[in-house]
Amino acid sequence: MTTETVPTHELKPHVVALGTAGGPRWWKGAGQGERSGIATAVMVGEAAYLVDLGHGVGRQLMMAGIEIPQIRGMFLTHLHSDHTIDLASMTVFGFLHIVDPAQRPIRILGPGNRGMLPLPSPRAATAPEPLFPENPTLGTREMVETLLRAYSTDVNDRVIDSLRPSPLKYFQAEDIVVPDSAGFHPNADPTPDMEPFEIYRDELVTVTATLVRHPPIAPAYAFRFDTAGGSVTISGDTAPCDNLVRLAEDTDLLMHEAIDFGWVEKAYAHEEPVTAQASVDHHHKSHTSPRQAGEIATRAGARALALHHLVPGTADPAVWRRAEETFAGPVYVPDDLEIISFARDAVPSLATAEKV
Repeated sequence: MTTETVPTHELKPHVVALGTAGGPRWWKGAGQGERSGIATAVMVGEAAYLVDLGHGVGRQLMMAGIEIPQIRGMFLTHLHSDHTIDLASMTVFGFLHIVDPAQRPIRILGPGNRGMLPLPSPRAATAPEPLFPENPTLGTREMVETLLRAYSTDVNDRVIDSLRPSPLKYFQAEDIVVPDSAGFHPNADPTPDMEPFEIYRDELVTVTATLVRHPPIAPAYAFRFDTAGGSVTISGDTAPCDNLVRLAEDTDLLMHEAIDFGWVEKAYAHEEPVTAQASVDHHHKSHTSPRQAGEIATRAGARALALHHLVPGTADPAVWRRAEETFAGPVYVPDDLEIISFARDAVPSLATAEKV
């Protein structure tokens, strides 16, 4: 699809696909350019709301012309590393970009501490020993604190010698609490049938969440952003899931993960057989094909579908076009830094974000 550069300040509500690849890997493009780690900016006027912080997100923000003080919230769908690896850089580097003492705190919202380890793969002969057994499943608030502790030498140098305010003044980490009524249990019932629940609200957006199916991790969330001009729903990592269909009902844009299961069958062929098969098992029970993503968009009555969190990040684009077999509306497969409008009164379109 041919795209053009559009100044982001001229757009109605839209997303910027900061990074479009999934998985704890660095993808080298095969003639198609490189895809950065998964990260999306939801833009409403000058305000930015980030969903997931994959590798390279800070640089991608600068390339898109989005400044740190514009960010009101960072929303983590789940705590796998490909969605959180740049959480440290966004806080440790990010607070140096804030010069206004009256800057409102940037909220970081994500899953809380799971409270128990996942069940081992049924292929395990013996249960593997966990790392850090005294607290092996940190939640979002604990992660931010732990990362800042890891960088305490750097942060304290800048606070004490350069007289910078503490990053804790500008970044407020919070755990999303699943309503008790949902009946959530990280092992016994990680994705109970439930109604979406509100997690954030300001004068521009209301954000609702639901639990999605991405075993073994739990909780794992999808998020919906409703604005006066339109709505966008971001799936996070999930297998096909009724909760997501309910969250995305009549959304103007559904951004859904997609994986090439044909690639999965080949990707682990060189590894030890039990490890390889356990990895293949994980992908099949935890992710969604392009055709399945199209089916979900159709069931939800979404106005448009965009595929991101692409695995592999180097796939032939024809792989992702298979979503058109099951969804009759527009299907977008954005490259990094492309933008998609989700304005209700405009024809959805794909364009390249303005770069500084």
